[in-house]
Amino acid sequence: MMKPRLALVPGEPAGIGPELCVRLVQRAREDCTLLAFSDPRPLRAAAQALALPLRLREPGEDWQRPGDLPLHAVPQAADGRFGHTDPRNAPAVIAALATAADACLSGALDGLVTGPVHKAAINEGGIAYTGTTELLAERAGCEVVMMLANDIVRVALATTHLPLREVADAITGEGLARTLRILHQALLRDFGIASPRIAVLGLNPHAGESGHLGGEEIAVIIPVLDALRAEGLQLIGPLPADTAFLPQKLAGFDAVLAMYHDQGLPVLKYSGFEQAVNLTLGLPYPRVAVDHGTALELAGRGVADPSSLFAATATCAAIAARRKLAR
Repeated sequence: MMKPRLALVPGEPAGIGPELCVRLVQRAREDCTLLAFSDPRPLRAAAQALALPLRLREPGEDWQRPGDLPLHAVPQAADGRFGHTDPRNAPAVIAALATAADACLSGALDGLVTGPVHKAAINEGGIAYTGTTELLAERAGCEVVMMLANDIVRVALATTHLPLREVADAITGEGLARTLRILHQALLRDFGIASPRIAVLGLNPHAGESGHLGGEEIAVIIPVLDALRAEGLQLIGPLPADTAFLPQKLAGFDAVLAMYHDQGLPVLKYSGFEQAVNLTLGLPYPRVAVDHGTALELAGRGVADPSSLFAATATCAAIAARRKLAR
């Protein structure tokens, strides 16, 4: 079987994404081949700042030497400087993501690895942008689920970037059932787990305390879990969030579904932030991103930790290979 072919998008050109990509290609890969989507200038500037070799190649060239990187050039409007975003480059950031996603949708590439983007810079550039997850879902025309993972725990989200006062209204029976089905299918297909066990957190303290601390568990969450259990899904909960992440409990779960962003992600990031990755479940192709921001203050200094990009690439390659085998 041919190695999976992955798109690599550095993200914000003024951030640490380009230098992380330069570090990524300093050793030959046995698990995949890479094609970057970027303007060449931030990649070359990053390589120069890090004093590391970088040889940008034409798409289709299967170079394997450390420092080689095939590039699909996506020109940006301005040269840019480390640590200083330029809204004029926002169209190029979005174009790189969109072009790479389209290559995956067409089957030309097998998966997508993305670096950090700067939402404010994109919006200041006149492009309405809420996140790459949403952009990719809209482009593919499908429902998706955000899941973050490291070697300790996988945490999926029932809601993502919402103000806390809007979360309860956003948790519906239909949406929760869809999220759990997508998560279950991803654990089966992409992680090779034959019989996934998913822990589902309650929304309220103590999972509602039998209705005394909130009624969402009784009115929404429990009926969905009962219905999906009848379909064969192994669902545990709703569980109080304050004890669900105890190590002895996590040992019995393959993933945890949190009801909102800050209910589950602080635990994941505390347990292993550097190795954590962000997966978009439900797309026709695997997409894995770093689990950190652009770190503008670190850009060009050569001190940014590349562990999350290394983990994202390895995870995406493994999922893409598993999908190719299953075809």
